[in-house]
Amino acid sequence: MIDFAAVIAWLKAYPVLLLVLLALPFFLLALLRRVYPYTPMALLAMGPCILTLALLVTTEVLWLVVLVDLAVAGLSLIDLLSIPRDAVFNAERQVGRVLSLNVWHNITLSVTNRSSRHQVIWIRDDLSHGLEAEPAEFFLIVPGSSRLSRQYRLKAAKRGAFYLSVVYLRIRSRFGLWQRFLRIPVHSEIHVYPDMQQLSEYAVLARANRLSLMGLRSTRMIGQDNEFERLRDYTLDDNYKHIDWRSTARRNKLTVKDFQANQSQRLILLVDCGRMMTNSTSGLSLLDHALNAMLMLSYVALRQGDSVGLVCFSDQIHSFVPPSGGMNQMNRLLHASFDRFPRLVESRYDQVFLHLASHCRKRSLVILISNVVDEVNAHQLHQYLGALAGRHLPLGVLLRDRQLFNAADASDCVEDEIYRAAAAAEVVTWRHQVLADLERQGVLSLDVFPEELTAPLVNRYLDIKARHLL
Repeated sequence: MIDFAAVIAWLKAYPVLLLVLLALPFFLLALLRRVYPYTPMALLAMGPCILTLALLVTTEVLWLVVLVDLAVAGLSLIDLLSIPRDAVFNAERQVGRVLSLNVWHNITLSVTNRSSRHQVIWIRDDLSHGLEAEPAEFFLIVPGSSRLSRQYRLKAAKRGAFYLSVVYLRIRSRFGLWQRFLRIPVHSEIHVYPDMQQLSEYAVLARANRLSLMGLRSTRMIGQDNEFERLRDYTLDDNYKHIDWRSTARRNKLTVKDFQANQSQRLILLVDCGRMMTNSTSGLSLLDHALNAMLMLSYVALRQGDSVGLVCFSDQIHSFVPPSGGMNQMNRLLHASFDRFPRLVESRYDQVFLHLASHCRKRSLVILISNVVDEVNAHQLHQYLGALAGRHLPLGVLLRDRQLFNAADASDCVEDEIYRAAAAAEVVTWRHQVLADLERQGVLSLDVFPEELTAPLVNRYLDIKARHLL
């Protein structure tokens, strides 16, 4: 016979050991099988716990307590054995390889149930930092030997390459006392590019001759276009100086030459990815604003028939796209810049300009997009951009700090803010001096706020084309 009084006395003597013995099976299930008790299990366990309180009054109900505990334990064990195995489920993901930044995209997840009975499933995708899903998790009841698909929306908050490696499933046992978490390998790679909506908007407005809505102004051409395009018949409005007399004599009909704007000119963009571009404004880093403007300028230049190249650099050359024409060049520029992020390192201007000198010998419009906050950076700009003048046409694009300019322009300053405004005004004056020194060296300059960079940069390029500076 079991001496229940001795058992109770032993349990009272070692309560911690009892708790460890009770928790050990749950710990092993969680560690080895990722199986955890579910809400119905907690509710079911409340009955034996309440009944155990009767032992404080009398030990005669011990048999009843033991029977109820065994019943609950047996039911839990039977339900535990009903949890499906890993091989019962399969998952698939349908997602495009290319996504746009801050744009919602539809993703399809499919779950296959190979068992004969229906399964209750919660499913969510493998989302890394920077990805947002709506809804983050959804509920499915998958019949036996069938497959169900559900769509959710995915938005990327930053550029770059993302790897989705698994699909997470949460399944229940037959009676719902247990839940299990499964990780089904489903590998997908997606590339998040800057939002290309502005390029589509440019194409639409260009066809309607309404580019002023994007902040782009039409520039009057100075002088005459000097690249021959074709021969055509003379009209009364044509300048007689353009008559081609040899063709006229050969055809026995007045023939004039048509000219077009200079094409096949070269544009090389140098984008700084160092510590100067780590600040943020309007929810984006300075580098993000620079890349957005770079892509827009490249699109406009390629439509103009020019060749565009790109160098992304910080303490080393990260990517180099040789200058080339044609709209296929846009894909190369996108692939070279979509996964570039600012790094907390000092940019090596000497390396990038040495690379430029060895790979780009033909005269080009060289645009450096960077930021300047101290004398070290200003000295490098003067040294390397100034050395390009004559051999190339350099354009330095410096991004402003809006907080700095707002502090300098503040009109109503309390006593504590006067010193801050004075310091900001001194920095702004120093920046103006840096730009003036660059212009004296023959370097074109552009000083704009990052979020307003696109339109002024494109307008400056069109102005250079119109004035035949290149």
